Amino acid sequence: MSDGAAPGPDGRPRCPWGLSAPEYVAYHDDEWGRPLHGDQAIFERLCLEAFQSGLSWLTILRKRENFRAAFARFDLAAVAGFGDEDVSRLLADAGIIRNRAKINAAIVNARAALEVPGGLSELVWKYAGEAAPAPRTTADIPAQTPASKALSAELRRNGFTFTGPVTAYATMQACGIVNDHLADCFCRTA
Repeated sequence: MSDGAAPGPDGRPRCPWGLSAPEYVAYHDDEWGRPLHGDQAIFERLCLEAFQSGLSWLTILRKRENFRAAFARFDLAAVAGFGDEDVSRLLADAGIIRNRAKINAAIVNARAALEVPGGLSELVWKYAGEAAPAPRTTADIPAQTPASKALSAELRRNGFTFTGPVTAYATMQACGIVNDHLADCFCRTA
């Protein structure tokens, strides 16, 4: 497969990663790289990106509704209130990724997000910089950037865990803080 834009099922050019499964096509076309605001929405993406670490994003997409149900639709106050019984419930839930460190990180991060002055969305969006030139191929897309390193460091200073520079950058992509759709992808201008 070329690492440049390729025609999708409807003939429109897309980023090649967005073509391998129907879930990817929908996520690519409707969500990824599109500006997303709000503490709850940003928190969900941050959590899902952390759960994805070491796994396929397709696995996360296919389990997303299960994650939403298990984590109270990522309501910050609800998740911040999770205790030992909730952790046990989550570890027993085959519908999500049952990783204790990632589950604990989601709870810790909800508590930290509630304490962020101005809110999580404001914190994350302040790392939106000038638009970079559109990548021509997937090889042109970095795994992390100086901005994602700075965001990661600020999140850690605010008590967040499991939010390294790569996870921070993936969150920035998922929330449209950066637009890494390829230059020839129809989403670049949609």
